Amino acid sequence: MDRLLEHPMKYSKSIPEMLENVSRTFALSIRYLPTALRQPVGLSYLLYRVSDCIEDHKDMLSERKISLLEAWNGVLQGQTNALEFAHQISDLDHNDPEVYVAQQAPELIAALDDIPSELRTTIISRVSESTIGMAHWQKQGPFIANLAEMDDYMHYVAGLVGYLMTDLFSWYSTRFYARKAELIPMSHEIGLGLQTVNVIRGLRSDYERGWVFIPQDMLAAAGLDREKFFHAEYEDRAMDVVNQLIDKAQGHLQFGLAYISALPRQFHRLRLACIWPLCFALKTLAISRNNVEVLRSEVKITRRDVKTIMRKTILMGWSDRWLYGYIARLSQRSVG
Repeated sequence: MDRLLEHPMKYSKSIPEMLENVSRTFALSIRYLPTALRQPVGLSYLLYRVSDCIEDHKDMLSERKISLLEAWNGVLQGQTNALEFAHQISDLDHNDPEVYVAQQAPELIAALDDIPSELRTTIISRVSESTIGMAHWQKQGPFIANLAEMDDYMHYVAGLVGYLMTDLFSWYSTRFYARKAELIPMSHEIGLGLQTVNVIRGLRSDYERGWVFIPQDMLAAAGLDREKFFHAEYEDRAMDVVNQLIDKAQGHLQFGLAYISALPRQFHRLRLACIWPLCFALKTLAISRNNVEVLRSEVKITRRDVKTIMRKTILMGWSDRWLYGYIARLSQRSVG
């Protein structure tokens, strides 16, 4: 039986605020989810952001990141006190929304008590595996040798997120659960696609903190290295590499349509929560292709783009046929 009529779980007032501060677009998606899914999905997202905060912190040494990621995993596994972990990061700037979320680890862990036990176990397992994977990559260092290594990194930071979303949706709907074996690989591909978009968006900021997530063999094939890639005189070659990454992202994201199509039309709100990240990502890729600003700063879609995508998909996103056409147009050129 689908969990359409269940009583809502207790929802900490600060959790929606934290979601809004770290990601307005994701907070929008969560607000549109069926009530029974809002708490587990929102809390899962914030737990992942604790790991992300540590891994991405631009001023933190790798050795400390590894130590903190391992400590955070201990908190998730019930081996380390959450207050102790929060104390270990009390020196970080709480004005950074992601740091603030990480410093609220005790509240996030306490909120897990309001999650059904079968979901709590799944959430902890997925977030823990992702956290340990991030620590592994911090130990390996900021060099990605090839596409296989890139996908391995993205598996831990995004592919496992895809798995968890399918776990949660399968708990919510018996009809979705019946197709879980088919959908799990698709959700992994979607996760890799969304993370490739993040890599493209963060090329410059990642470089400035010492990381380049473009595989070295891709750079070498273009006659570049990680330094030349960001030099103005090599922009044409660099854009060829960026366009290859865009092709890679689109290849992963093509599984998004099949995944969304698995959701019955009456699950319109759940479909929208999946449609929006997909459309935002594809729009980002469309404006990034052949755009040298990707190398100089961060390319983002506008609020107008977000509103246009939301308005059109709220009206028509229930139709698979319409959605296939809209996404095809969105992928090919800069349209709303």
